[in-house]
Amino acid sequence: MRPSSFWVILKDSSSFFGRRKGKPLRAHQDELVRDLLPTLRVSGADVAAGAAFAPDLTGERWLEIGFGGGEHLARMAELHPKDRFIGCEVFLNGVAKLLAAVESRQLTNIRLFDEDAARLLADLPGACIDRICILYPDPWPKFRQRKRRFISPENIEKLARVLRPGGELRFATDIDDYAGWALSLMIKSELFDWRGASPDDWSHPWPDWASTRYEIKARAAGRATSYLTFIRRS
Repeated sequence: MRPSSFWVILKDSSSFFGRRKGKPLRAHQDELVRDLLPTLRVSGADVAAGAAFAPDLTGERWLEIGFGGGEHLARMAELHPKDRFIGCEVFLNGVAKLLAAVESRQLTNIRLFDEDAARLLADLPGACIDRICILYPDPWPKFRQRKRRFISPENIEKLARVLRPGGELRFATDIDDYAGWALSLMIKSELFDWRGASPDDWSHPWPDWASTRYEIKARAAGRATSYLTFIRRS
């Protein structure tokens, strides 16, 4: 599955495209979904009330939109133990993989939203997120499918509302057409500034980057990634 990556997936329930479940879960994965997932689920109201995380987590809030198998999200939570991470993913098998990482690495700074993320976005307070990551979303390559792409004028406005002024949005894709699409729409929105002055600014990942299994496969297939950074305008 292509990773979709605080960090949350945002799609209106009436226009959600993609799988919710793949192959049957293994026994322990099923236990984690049944027992651990309910303790980590979060809502926009929880975030608004300040009740989503333990008081000792005083760092930034990250939102990952479509975390796929959770490799990047889990690693970032390890690297930034005081930061607060919300991961959104509707694909159950990906959620189960992340839950296994949370258990084995004893991660306490991750919360999950496993429904269509538009519901969470609508409930989140304005300017409450410091960083957003959208990593390798489905490119929907056919022309008639492009309306399904996550980066759209409507979603850009939603992202801008919850991201604080000066906050950072990270977007990664191995599809050149999608990179150009995202760059064009983000600039046209006048809500974000693109942090890109030379090829080094989009051909190399961020300093704290944690690669994903999908990225490794893309490189093996000869596809290079574009790493785009956008800053929320004041």
